[in-house]
Amino acid sequence: MPGLVKRKCKIICTIGPKVNTHDGIKALSEAGMNVARLNFSHGSYEYFSSVIENVRSVAAESKQIISILLDTKGPEIRTGKLQGGTPVFLEAGASFELHCGVDCSPEGFLGDATKVGVDYGNMPAVMEIGKEVLVDDGLIALKVTKIEGSVVTTVVQNSGELGETKGVNLPGVSVDLPAVTEKDKKDILFGVDRGVDFIAASFVRTAANVREIRSLLGGKGRGVRIIAKIENQEGLDNFDAILHEADGVMVARGDLGVEIPIEKVFRAQKEMIRKCNYAGKLVITATQMLESMIENPRPTRAECTDVGNAVYDGTDCVMLSGETAKGKYPVEAVTIMSKICIEAEQSLDYQREFDRIQTHSDKRLLTVPEVVCASAVKTAHDVGASIIVTLTETGRTAKFTSKYRPRAHILCITANAQVARQAMLLRGVYPMVVGSMIGTDSLIQRALEAAKIKKLVQVGNLAVVVSGMREAVPGTTNSLRVITIQ
Repeated sequence: MPGLVKRKCKIICTIGPKVNTHDGIKALSEAGMNVARLNFSHGSYEYFSSVIENVRSVAAESKQIISILLDTKGPEIRTGKLQGGTPVFLEAGASFELHCGVDCSPEGFLGDATKVGVDYGNMPAVMEIGKEVLVDDGLIALKVTKIEGSVVTTVVQNSGELGETKGVNLPGVSVDLPAVTEKDKKDILFGVDRGVDFIAASFVRTAANVREIRSLLGGKGRGVRIIAKIENQEGLDNFDAILHEADGVMVARGDLGVEIPIEKVFRAQKEMIRKCNYAGKLVITATQMLESMIENPRPTRAECTDVGNAVYDGTDCVMLSGETAKGKYPVEAVTIMSKICIEAEQSLDYQREFDRIQTHSDKRLLTVPEVVCASAVKTAHDVGASIIVTLTETGRTAKFTSKYRPRAHILCITANAQVARQAMLLRGVYPMVVGSMIGTDSLIQRALEAAKIKKLVQVGNLAVVVSGMREAVPGTTNSLRVITIQ
């Protein structure tokens, strides 16, 4: 639990080589990082092992809780190598061939200003004449004019420089790539072996994709939570089913902004956050939030507004990618992001948030523990409580309480260290690990003493406590009480 908790929305930082030192990660943590992201699109197992070791070293030394999220590379399409290894310039209006399924290694097919290899062999079968192919995050647009055998001929829509191994997107096309690649499977099992807390699964298109990862986790990884990254139209079309199956969602605006018309991204973001809020599922907003800070010491006004709007919309977490992975100002980026979140949170109408979520929650799915937690939030609003204390074995009590967005901070007491790390992503929740869940009154007293030390509460404040009558038994939350802090 941080020294002085003010912020409810959590911050995820991507760890690149520049900050992957004990002091580098410590600086990010002190600036406000709650979660370390490992981007498995880049890096070796040796590198990721060193990140995990540094994160855990900092957490132990500072007595902080820092979660670890493994972000898979996922199924992706890339262009191949170029002659001489140098970029080529594509002129608007020129014909350009995509040779699909060729050997894209340095010893294989080499492209030039008229052609390039693509590692997706079935691309001619799924494409149609007139469809668009977007390369390098959409910087180069190609329109398909002919499909013959393994070659897709296109016309360049805008001039631009093409480098090697650039990403390829096929907007509006249902690709038949596997949801979980062989590399992803190895990476996930590596993460399970190292004890990561979350798997962020790239390019989730159906609920079956989530189930496949759940099966892969097996018994050893059954406690790992799965975050479905929504990055294309198919994922949006199947969103409700994916949300039901996953533990949370990442609004991955990078590829999403290439796969669907860019003017529709903001609407998709708001809709996904809203549905996650109503379902009580974790939601992360990601990509280009403070992108200019990769090079500049201050963000743009639009970026600040973007972060603030995500908080207003109801996101649990905001994420930094290149800003901390390779940027010149990683600590400054975390610091300003934290300030923006706090500013947004202070102007929220929490009673209205509670009413909104309660009104739109599916009453058919309500359980006794969730009803008790919702009542705890309402009680905290009504009596002006400074803190809500939840005692939980699995983290569900904290999750249910966070769903209803109280103004008061939520102190999550648990004996399970992984549950505590996973609760760290929930909005407004700050975990505290104890040796045992036996002795409810003693646990509550210790929690309130810790809250006083951390200046979360003071003598005379009210605390709402949520627990179960049967100690150390999961799923038995049925007790709510209000305590005056002595």
